[in-house]
Amino acid sequence: MARVVLAMSGGVDSSVAAHLLLEEGHEVIGVFMRHGEQSPIASCQIDGQSALPILNDRPDHKQGCCSASDAADARRVADNLGIPFYALNLQREFGRIIDYFVEEYVAGRTPNPCVMCNNWIKFGKLFDYADSVGAEYVATGHYARLLTDQPGDLPRLVRGVDPGKDQTYVLFGIEREYLRRMLLPVGHFEKSRIRELAGQIGMRVADKKDSQEICFVTSGKHDEFIKARRSDLQTAGEIVTTSGEVVGTHDGIEKYTIGQRKGLGVAMGEPRFVVRIEADTNRVVIGEKEELGRLELTARDCNWLVDLPEGPVRCRAQIRYNSDDAPATVERLPEGRIAVIFDEPRRGVAPGQAVVCYDGDQVLGGGWIE
Repeated sequence: MARVVLAMSGGVDSSVAAHLLLEEGHEVIGVFMRHGEQSPIASCQIDGQSALPILNDRPDHKQGCCSASDAADARRVADNLGIPFYALNLQREFGRIIDYFVEEYVAGRTPNPCVMCNNWIKFGKLFDYADSVGAEYVATGHYARLLTDQPGDLPRLVRGVDPGKDQTYVLFGIEREYLRRMLLPVGHFEKSRIRELAGQIGMRVADKKDSQEICFVTSGKHDEFIKARRSDLQTAGEIVTTSGEVVGTHDGIEKYTIGQRKGLGVAMGEPRFVVRIEADTNRVVIGEKEELGRLELTARDCNWLVDLPEGPVRCRAQIRYNSDDAPATVERLPEGRIAVIFDEPRRGVAPGQAVVCYDGDQVLGGGWIE
């Protein structure tokens, strides 16, 4: 029916997405995206007998990938399904995400590199690649749906069928017009059904665990990654209470995020949480759980997938990928900013994270929490 470029990670979701697209009659081109960070698991070029060609200006340069086994899994699925498969060298583009990741933590904010990857790469650079190979669509294994009410209408981005796996939060920042050229095959299924389908068609990845780590932080320890990138950083400072009492010290604000309870390095007798990070003084401010509550936030660099009416808009707002949405009112401010006022206080509002606004299950848009 159409030529489709599919982002393949070697996991079960994108693998089954390839099968579903073929079942619909599409011509599928699988793509694995290399970020160039050295992996402790393997460091090799997986192009044996040109089975996995590397699009690289320097073919002699051997580099790591997200995981050699992930690339091999993706290639094996593509071979079994009989679709062409390519590995794209996106080290420069991922470098932009890594720089953002480091600078946000240094500034006392909590970044979300997965959203940026979707904005800049999966639904950014991959469209450039799709254009270069004459593909009409870009597809991924995200748990989200695109629904069209009338022929010719712009599709609506809607939560996936499986509420425990919904990924619309990380898709709010894509360009609105790209909705017409996106395909999200697995969003119409429960995760259990996707694994069942993978088993039925003999995919070895059927029981493969979902990735929970940031792909370029291969050690799993983001503070060590940041220190290695920025050895000049002087981010150590004091741990203080909300009343100003100094109760300890820390060796870097990049180790902390709003709402954090574990690993604070101080014993107060009762649970304490990070309520504020002051990058100008390198102070980490801790307090009781009730002190985390916020009724209002502001956000910048907003992106809207619908045309909002004038004036305040009732919605449900989500402040973290793994948090529930909550009733709120959103008001637009000058210079692409918004204010979000919650009906009840929300805990864990973290500068640097996204706030995403919903009308029921539909994504309206969102922005970056100030």
